[in-house]
Amino acid sequence: MKILATRPERCTGCGACEIECARTWFKVDDKEKSRIRIFPPAKEGQPFRIVVCNQNGACIDVCPTVALKRAKNGVVQLNKSLCVGCLSCVGFCPNQAMFYHPDYTEPFKCVACGKCVDVCPEEALYIAEVAETPASVTDIWLQKEAV
Repeated sequence: MKILATRPERCTGCGACEIECARTWFKVDDKEKSRIRIFPPAKEGQPFRIVVCNQNGACIDVCPTVALKRAKNGVVQLNKSLCVGCLSCVGFCPNQAMFYHPDYTEPFKCVACGKCVDVCPEEALYIAEVAETPASVTDIWLQKEAV
């Protein structure tokens, strides 16, 4: 499974990744509509904090409408037609990597498309191949329903 991985020690906080993400998915230059967020260091000498989905799927089990599912490539994706905008996933995400914006009913998250990787001048972002994560409770239930 491919995920967006980070090297925070290389990040300069330029925000190019956030702008590229917003342009890719929402056709605007608004960092608040990015699926990746960069936060300044908490203390001098510390790296920037890069918040991005690690595709662990913890959000899948809290979605009351089963709008979040793991795709065949392992990436957790939101089916907008099933989402009711309750934002349970936003509040539950252990990585704080599910975002929302008042312009939209549905939340949004990184799907490891790699567009941000292409514009990062410091190579602080990269696509990594990782082992499949264990299936969520909802994933297992859906697999049983399909049989």
